[in-house]
Amino acid sequence: MLPDPHEENRRSWNAATKAHNSHKRDQAQVLAAGGHTLFSEEITLLGDVRGKSVVHLQCNAGQDTLSIASLLGAQVTGIDISDEAIAFARGLSAESGIPAEFVRSDLFDWFDHTQATFDVVYTGYGALNWLSDINRWARGVAKILRGRLVVIEFHPVMGMFTDEGFQLEVDALGGTHTIWDEGVGDYVAATGDVDAHFPYEPGMTDFTNPHRAHEWMWGIGDVIGAVLAAGLTLRHFTEYPYSNGFRRFPQMRALPGRRFAMPEDLPAIPMMYSLVAER
Repeated sequence: MLPDPHEENRRSWNAATKAHNSHKRDQAQVLAAGGHTLFSEEITLLGDVRGKSVVHLQCNAGQDTLSIASLLGAQVTGIDISDEAIAFARGLSAESGIPAEFVRSDLFDWFDHTQATFDVVYTGYGALNWLSDINRWARGVAKILRGRLVVIEFHPVMGMFTDEGFQLEVDALGGTHTIWDEGVGDYVAATGDVDAHFPYEPGMTDFTNPHRAHEWMWGIGDVIGAVLAAGLTLRHFTEYPYSNGFRRFPQMRALPGRRFAMPEDLPAIPMMYSLVAER
C-alpha cells in the first residue's frame, strides 16, 4: 500500500515547524503587546471583520490567525494538519491571551465532517501547493462559506524556477505532483533576520528534515476555475511583483517592509497573487 501523501506532509511539517519556531523569539510577548504578523495586502483584502467569524485554513503555528483576532477583531478558528503547529498555536493563544480555536485535522477530512460555517474563509502564503485536489478544496470552501473567500498566495510562476540561476524546473499548471525527498525546509532561516516580525535568533542550525514532502503546482487557471466551478463569484484578482516575508531565491533583493523582489538585472515576474470570491 502506497503511503498517503498528506500523511507524509504531516510528518514533514511536524519536523519543520520546530525548526521554524526556533528562530522566532518572544512570540507571545510580541502578540500580547499588540504586535502582529500581517502584511498590508491581507489586511486590505480581509477588510472589516470585527466581530465576524474567520476560519484560517492551513494556519500553521497560528501567528497570522492570532493577528487577525487581535488586530482586526475577528473571532478566529485555525485548521492545520500538523500536530506540532496546532500544539504551538494553542500555547501561543494561551500565553498571549488572544482567544482562538485551533483544530488539528487533514483539511479534506475536516471539510467532510464539519457542520460549521463562517463569514470569511482565509488562506495565505504557501498553503494551496500542499493540497492534492484543488477542486475538492474549493467545494469544501463553498460548503463552509456564508460570505467571502480571501486568498493571498505565492504565485506558481515563482515556483517554476530552481534556486540557482533561475532555470525552469517545474510545470506551473494542472496540479503537477513533485516529491521532495528532503522534505519541508527551513525557509525561516533561509530568509533570515530581515525586518522580522519577531526577534530573530539562530535556533536550529543545519536543519535536515527526515520526512519527505509532496507538493502540487496549481496554476492560476486551476485555482480560479475551481472557485468558479464550486459556485462562487470572483470579485477580485491581482498579481504582485514581490514576495512577502519569503526569500524564495538567494539572489532576491530585499525591499522595505520584509518584501523581496527579483534582482535588478533580471525581469520582474509575478511572485504573489490574491483573489476574493463570494457565495
